Parts: sequence; C-alpha cells; structure tokens
Amino acid sequence: MAGSAGQKEKTQAENMQKIDLTTLTLPQLAQLKQQLEQDLSLYQDSLQTLKIAQTKFQESAESAEKLDTTQEGAPILVPLTGSMYVPGKICKPEQPLIDIGTGYYAENTIEQAKSYFKRKVKFVTEQMEKVQMLGIEKSQVRDAVAEVMDLKVQAQVAANPQQAPVRT
Repeated sequence: MAGSAGQKEKTQAENMQKIDLTTLTLPQLAQLKQQLEQDLSLYQDSLQTLKIAQTKFQESAESAEKLDTTQEGAPILVPLTGSMYVPGKICKPEQPLIDIGTGYYAENTIEQAKSYFKRKVKFVTEQMEKVQMLGIEKSQVRDAVAEVMDLKVQAQVAANPQQAPVRT
C-alpha cells in the first residue's frame, strides 16, 4: 500500500507543470491567485476537520485508559445524541466496543483499544502535516503570483505615465 501512495505522489509530481509567471497576463494572474486562495481556504477547512478528528481520537484514548480502573456495574452516561444522555452501567469494562467507522463496532481489549486510538491519532497527525505542507507551498506560489502582478502593474504605469492614477 505504501508503494501505491508513493506512485500516486510521483504521478502527481509528473503531471504538475512549471509555468513562467511573467508570461501570463494580469487577468490570468488574477485568476490563478484567486484559485490559489480558494485552495488555501480548502486546506484550512481540512485542517480544522482533521484537528477535530485528532481531538476525538485523543479523548477516546484517554477514556480507554480510564477503563483500566473501572469496575463492572459502574454508572455512566450514555450519549444518545450530541446533547442527550441516558444513565447506564458498564458491563465488561475489560472489553470495550470501539467505533471503527460507518456504523461498525469491534470488541477489543483495553490495550487493543489504546493501540487503535494511538494509531488513529498518529495517522491524522501525519495527514495534518501533509496538508500543512501543501498549504505552505500554495501560499508561496500565491505570494509569487502577487509579486509578479505588482511588477506588471508597475511596468504598465511606467510605460504609460499619463494614465497613472492621481494620488492626493
């Protein structure tokens, strides 16, 4: 599976084109800058979503830790929704059910549960780092586009001084 991820990155890198920004017109540069800003916004949203997932997995790992000292029959509040709970009692604290996604649950030992959540936190953290790197790259490109736009505007003003805006 790691090989396919490396292959995908290689394919994406091969498909990327280097463009001499100075050959683009101002409208093209403006459109490119707008697209880069949209991409950056998407990356920010993705980072926020990943941070929420990371926090949930960390909280789940902490809850699994607490099960080590929990006695069978101990009272607990069971969430029905995000804001509604019902009282319950813990049965088999040594074998918690883990939500593994899309409505599936797996019964594990406490150690397996801790290990599972630790792996999930690590995975989400790695994804966050990748998104942050993409964001940094896009930000650098956006800054370069803005710089070229400024240079082109200055060149147009220098070429046509009679059309320069009057400053007060």
